Amino acid sequence: MVKAASSGIHLTQHDAAIVKGMISRGDRQHDIASWFGVNGGRIAEISTGNTFSGIEPIHEDLPPPGPYLSGKGSTESTKALNAVKNELEHLLEIINRALKTQ
Repeated sequence: MVKAASSGIHLTQHDAAIVKGMISRGDRQHDIASWFGVNGGRIAEISTGNTFSGIEPIHEDLPPPGPYLSGKGSTESTKALNAVKNELEHLLEIINRALKTQ
């Protein structure tokens, strides 16, 4: 069985303080893991004090509460934004052509 490559994402002490703030706010560990792009086990380790035990939570300027967009939702949003961008570029071309003919 082939093991998947590591994501390379590592939580910092500052991230851990945010995680603890989100936990104390009542966010679900699953949503917190999604925000940071890590496995839920990393959030559980912080929650239980197995890692970053000496870090105090941050309570100000936390990310908005989840749930957050999934990879599928993010991809669909990106496609929709690109379609709007293309339409705006097309309209700008029409406007520029019209201005040149005046």
